[in-house]
Amino acid sequence: MLSLASAPLFFATANVIQIFQTSDIVGQVIVVVLIIFSIFAWSVMLGKNAELNKLRHFNHQFERRLREERKVLDLPESFRNMRHIPYADLFADAIESYWRAAAIGKEKGEDTLSARLEHAENAIARAVAAQMLRYEENMVWLATMVSVAPFMGLLGTVWGVMESFAAVSVMQTASIQTLAPGVSAALLTTIAGLVVAIPSVVGYNALHNKTKTLATEIENYASLLADRIELEMTK
Repeated sequence: MLSLASAPLFFATANVIQIFQTSDIVGQVIVVVLIIFSIFAWSVMLGKNAELNKLRHFNHQFERRLREERKVLDLPESFRNMRHIPYADLFADAIESYWRAAAIGKEKGEDTLSARLEHAENAIARAVAAQMLRYEENMVWLATMVSVAPFMGLLGTVWGVMESFAAVSVMQTASIQTLAPGVSAALLTTIAGLVVAIPSVVGYNALHNKTKTLATEIENYASLLADRIELEMTK
């Protein structure tokens, strides 16, 4: 037996199913596609949020560990083997580029501290750009859901209303009872589009704000890393 609390939800769900069944094939296809979009959007939002939280945690751990070291230029190879961490990737590129420039400069007899620093800073800049792309990966799909879903819902509504009026026009008599089922089926696609778009736009804005925070943090870290390398060179 249904409880008083669950009865409205049950009848609302049953009503939506009935409306879906009365829709034509175009409306049903649009609703099914929007349901797939919704599942995909939620998977992207939850997956991206978990990924960004994990990367930020790893970044802070690596930064704390690096602060405990007195020198960064002569750290063991283990510090450069954690490429899955964005901060560690920047560190590895900078140090490897620094010593590569030193080795090439010695071979040519043109080894200078300024050349080493320049190569390290260039490597840091390239690594920052690569990590920015990593932070923003899959965000374009979420933005696409936000843009496309309402228009797909609107398309289904316009199509359904057009079909309803076309069906009424061939009847000798028309009433709200004959028009209502078709219009309800048409409006179902608008609801489906909004169900996809509203959570997607909220999730996109939240994730975009989180990526901006991570971007600022990695730029600050890159500046600090370049400063530490320069200070060690001048000692």
